[in-house]
Amino acid sequence: MRKSSKLLIALALAGLTFPTLNGRETALKTNILYDATATVNLGIEQSVAPKWSLDLSANLNAWNMHKGARWKHWLVQPEARYWFCQSLDGHFLAMHALGGQYNVGHWTDGGIWGINSIEKFKHNRYQGWFVGAGVGYGYAWALSKHWNLEAEIAVGYMYTRYDTYECENCGRKISEDKDYHYVGPTKAALSLVYVF
Repeated sequence: MRKSSKLLIALALAGLTFPTLNGRETALKTNILYDATATVNLGIEQSVAPKWSLDLSANLNAWNMHKGARWKHWLVQPEARYWFCQSLDGHFLAMHALGGQYNVGHWTDGGIWGINSIEKFKHNRYQGWFVGAGVGYGYAWALSKHWNLEAEIAVGYMYTRYDTYECENCGRKISEDKDYHYVGPTKAALSLVYVF
């Protein structure tokens, strides 16, 4: 996870080097939904044409949860956006890629959010990596000269490879190099945005 933290910081700093066109064209943001899961996240968006922008978000959760539950992960999600009026304001369509690693499981006594019905996450821990892509729709509301509120939902495809471990001692490997293909939501965001 230490390497993941360095990658997250490097990507965020790299985003600060996007060329600036003029005016309200660079933004920093945090996804409030990720914040609610104790996931540190930072996004940067840069206008690259009157109706186009590039967005880069990075997320990290490296904390230990209660009673040995795991929700550790890192995620990087670059995105191209087409705005219907002008960049960073109003309706937009998005195309994104995503990738990262995870270590999740041992969600006993309701786990992280009171999810008792997911038995496989109660008795096992899953550790692996994922890549994917998706398309989305969003809207940005200008709250003031420098503040926006932005909502986005996206669907797409993810491929993952993972190892499975027992949770009783979280040490014995049960299976190795399993893969899974996922189709469904790939992004949900309600972001507080500061526009320069």
